[in-house]
Amino acid sequence: MFQVRIHGRGGQGVVTAAELLSVAAFLEGKHAQAFPSFGSERMGAPVVSYCRIDEKEIRSREPISVPNALIIQDPTLLHSVDVFKGLNPEGYILINSRRSFEDLGIAEFVARFPPHHICDVGATELAKKHVGRPVPNAALLGGFAAISGQIHFSSVEQAIHQKFPGDVGVANVAAAREAFEIATSA
Repeated sequence: MFQVRIHGRGGQGVVTAAELLSVAAFLEGKHAQAFPSFGSERMGAPVVSYCRIDEKEIRSREPISVPNALIIQDPTLLHSVDVFKGLNPEGYILINSRRSFEDLGIAEFVARFPPHHICDVGATELAKKHVGRPVPNAALLGGFAAISGQIHFSSVEQAIHQKFPGDVGVANVAAAREAFEIATSA
């Protein structure tokens, strides 16, 4: 089973990201489950969502304490929430930032992981460019597809179009595609 924990803030599409990821996995014939965990439901509050992907039925329902991958939608959480807690030593880290790992203060920590498992993508900027709003979730799923190999980009594209029909879907797919290309070349 491959387990993903997504950290962000209310209003950034953290819950939607987990849902889109589970739909993308489902489109590939896999079993998937997505669910959120949040306290005070307000804009800007820390939010966590989870996604499990497996080839067989998933019976586990508890929060993910030992993830195989982290998607960090808001880098301001890096030093205020223990986002890395329990991460598998061979895990994947995707951070929504254009700043270097040194600038983020995590270079020493991420150096422990395989280099191709760590990636930063300026997903908020990509969302603003393509969608016109600072919602990084869809763009980050493109980056996740590139670094993890757990889902194909075409499945991310289909999941986005299912959730966001019309121009909004087209714009989110464009942001995800650019993030995929950035992560692929990293």
